[in-house]
Amino acid sequence: MGKFSKAGGREMPELNTSSLPDLVFAILFFFMMVTSMREVTLKVQVRAPQATEISKLEKKSLVTFIYVGRPISPELVAKMGSETRIQLNDQIAETSEVGNYIAQEKASMKEEDQPYMTTSIKADSETTMGVITDLKQALREAYALKINYSAVPRLSTQR
Repeated sequence: MGKFSKAGGREMPELNTSSLPDLVFAILFFFMMVTSMREVTLKVQVRAPQATEISKLEKKSLVTFIYVGRPISPELVAKMGSETRIQLNDQIAETSEVGNYIAQEKASMKEEDQPYMTTSIKADSETTMGVITDLKQALREAYALKINYSAVPRLSTQR
């Protein structure tokens, strides 16, 4: 019978790293495709009101934001005045344009997600209820019935 012996000191083979850059770029491409960055440049001043009963939204991808407040930049104030305005995405709009905006946002969603779309109103704490009521009426006519009001938590609870 033959003896089993280690013939010489075999070394561990080196790790082949030639495909490592391909793997890194594939992962980078994956994250670029999955991540969605949606930022809106605010043209109206929005200081959220304080509230006591606050809950977080579950799926933020199904939320459409409408900003309500006074214009920030002096150019917009000179052009449109200092009254409260509605901002849809990056444009100042009138209440009559809200229906088209909601229809565009619904069309950009998957068909199975459209019934779960929530409209979040981020209004300045100084906004009058007349503007909010007009906005809610326009949302009702566009059949956007799930409405959320953005607020910040009240720091102290005084009763």
